[in-house]
Amino acid sequence: MSEAPDEPRWLDHAELSTWLHFAAVLVRVPGQLDRQLQQDSGLTLFEYQVMAGLSEAPERTLRLSVLAAFAEGQLPRLSQVAARLEKKGWLSRRTDPSDGRYTLATLTDQGMSKVVAAAPGHVATVRDLVFDRLTAAQARQLGEICRRIVRSSGDCRTS
Repeated sequence: MSEAPDEPRWLDHAELSTWLHFAAVLVRVPGQLDRQLQQDSGLTLFEYQVMAGLSEAPERTLRLSVLAAFAEGQLPRLSQVAARLEKKGWLSRRTDPSDGRYTLATLTDQGMSKVVAAAPGHVATVRDLVFDRLTAAQARQLGEICRRIVRSSGDCRTS
């Protein structure tokens, strides 16, 4: 006869409370950021993340696979968004000359202007939703906690 599966390690009251608050942050903050960006700039949060990621890259260019990881998105979703951004003249795509199996995305000058115009409102919303509600010590703790969670989830792009 097989043994019964191990009993789950249930959350205690304090852990459950923390988890429920954290889960609310995971849902509410991206939704509020998405609404602000759409209202002020006509961009979704994912589009902004894609364009901001390219704006920080050398020559404003990344492989789509790297950009998908940066933007926390799947390659098919990124391909659809890249096509939409390309139609607007904010992004261009081309085959990677060093390895034809990959596609490069480059933020155009027009796309860079769009990110620069969208950034102040986005940053103000981030400050309002997160940093203005924390002390400096809490903000440092939040950064440490997030880095630890991201590292343990197998994503090593942030240190």
